[in-house]
Amino acid sequence: MIRLIIAVAAVIAMTFVAFAESDTGVIKHIDPKNDAITLDDGKTFTLAEGTEAESLKVGQKVEVTYDLKSGRLIATKILVVK
Repeated sequence: MIRLIIAVAAVIAMTFVAFAESDTGVIKHIDPKNDAITLDDGKTFTLAEGTEAESLKVGQKVEVTYDLKSGRLIATKILVVK
């Protein structure tokens, strides 16, 4: 019975796993102090460790892969697109 409860709990926990989303837009603002960027759609993304705001430029079109953590959009990957 305990194994069944553990299995059910594991399945329920897996349904709440966050899935990464993506957004494409043009960088309108860069905040190097807070390692964040804002796209033309108004969304502001905090850059994950290892991504420096200084490597990006205003006006670049980017595809941002992100997770929602504690109410903040955390950019896990930023790809410059043409």
